[in-house]
Amino acid sequence: MIARLRSVSYDFAVLRAVPHPHIGAFVPVGVVLHARTVDYLGMRAITDIDELRAQVPEVDAELLSRYLRSVRAICDGDESAGPVALTPPSERFHWLTAPRSDVIQASPIHEGVCFDPERELDALFRTYVHRASL
Repeated sequence: MIARLRSVSYDFAVLRAVPHPHIGAFVPVGVVLHARTVDYLGMRAITDIDELRAQVPEVDAELLSRYLRSVRAICDGDESAGPVALTPPSERFHWLTAPRSDVIQASPIHEGVCFDPERELDALFRTYVHRASL
């Protein structure tokens, strides 16, 4: 008998570097995905300083890389990232995607269905971030 794969609904947002928040132009630099029913929260982001410098030349690439690594630590629930990182995955996702007028902003939240959230996160990252940098 063939095992049936269970579909999983998820929410995701594209993380965007916004060099000039008052203008609103942005460069996609990451994706965060949350699948509540399987307790999954994951993030992919460009953190390589040279790649960030090439993609977002108007921003301090080293600072942007540190900020994205801090966001990843919160996403991963790393206790060294502070109290927000210790909250449940759903709360961390909503904190990470909350509207803000900072250099890193999240797109509106979108929904989807997949069989493997980790694989879907990789596909979304390729589609929205690496494709944008080609």
